[in-house]
Amino acid sequence: MNIDLLRRLCETPGVPGHEQRIRDLILSEIKGLFDEVTIDPMGSLLCRRDARKAPKKGEQPKKVMLLCHMDEIGFLVSHITDKGFVHVQPVGGFDARNLFSRRVLVSTDDGDLKGVMNPGGKPIHISSPEERKKVPEPHDFVIDLGLGEKTKDKVRIGDMVTMDEPLIEIGDKIVSKALDNRIACWLGIESIRALGKAKHACEIHVAFTCQEEVGLRGARTASFAVKPDIGLGIDTTLACDTPGVPEQDRTTVQGEGFGLHVKDSSFIADRDLVKEIEAIAEKEKIPFQRTMLRAGGQDGAAAQQAAAGAKAVGIVVGTRYIHTVTEMIHRDDLKAACDIIAAYLKVA
Repeated sequence: MNIDLLRRLCETPGVPGHEQRIRDLILSEIKGLFDEVTIDPMGSLLCRRDARKAPKKGEQPKKVMLLCHMDEIGFLVSHITDKGFVHVQPVGGFDARNLFSRRVLVSTDDGDLKGVMNPGGKPIHISSPEERKKVPEPHDFVIDLGLGEKTKDKVRIGDMVTMDEPLIEIGDKIVSKALDNRIACWLGIESIRALGKAKHACEIHVAFTCQEEVGLRGARTASFAVKPDIGLGIDTTLACDTPGVPEQDRTTVQGEGFGLHVKDSSFIADRDLVKEIEAIAEKEKIPFQRTMLRAGGQDGAAAQQAAAGAKAVGIVVGTRYIHTVTEMIHRDDLKAACDIIAAYLKVA
């Protein structure tokens, strides 16, 4: 398993609208895997691999589209005080309880600057019990780069801010910030590598999309450009198999295989497509679990609704502690997701 690639994907900064560095990394990895690679006006990377065997007489190759968003949740600089404190606005959904005392990177045109993020207000020594109960909102947090008044010379409004945490391996698990959704970028590359010289009949499109975390924006434009017959939304999902969560809300159990995602608030998967992938997984002995979410969305919804519409389903990896710097996945679930994508593409 190519953990080095996943590490580089996760540790490279790229928030919505600032995916260039992730896109460049992917471009360096996919040489020879596709027949055409383009960048659309929004910044999504659109990759096409032609069918490797002729379709039946009178038919066109089926277009199968993998949607793998590149962006991670983060912040954009919104204000810099005269004393050098940096205020930010979130791009993506944060639980502010997970933002206290974080190390961050502020990415400027001249390079990355290390800083620390904390909420404004009093420290524990001089705050009242009532003040300590308050949970700040994400916009209440400020960044200190240690540069004082020189900060304004280096940082500009709109610069990207990401968490500064490395990927680590513990037991059977992988932990990192930005596994949502660098997992999908990894799968979009490694599943095509796994195809090798397979004689697939479908025309494969892998879209490494932008701005998913702020509304599936890149996936919508990419899907209208491709007009797929089948859309596979490749993403993370919740793994709430942890203390304090009712069993009915756990979504997935880590180590029990990839998630076959059938519903969230953005789409309902095609039933026949769900059964087709389920049958392939059972035949190939690839472990899986059906998944549903009450809320949230993913890029498969954009493919489903583009142009005249498409059949769509999600292939997802259960992730503990999602939208934090301690996102955790099970190696076996990631492998299962890669295996099912490659297996499906061979017969689609």
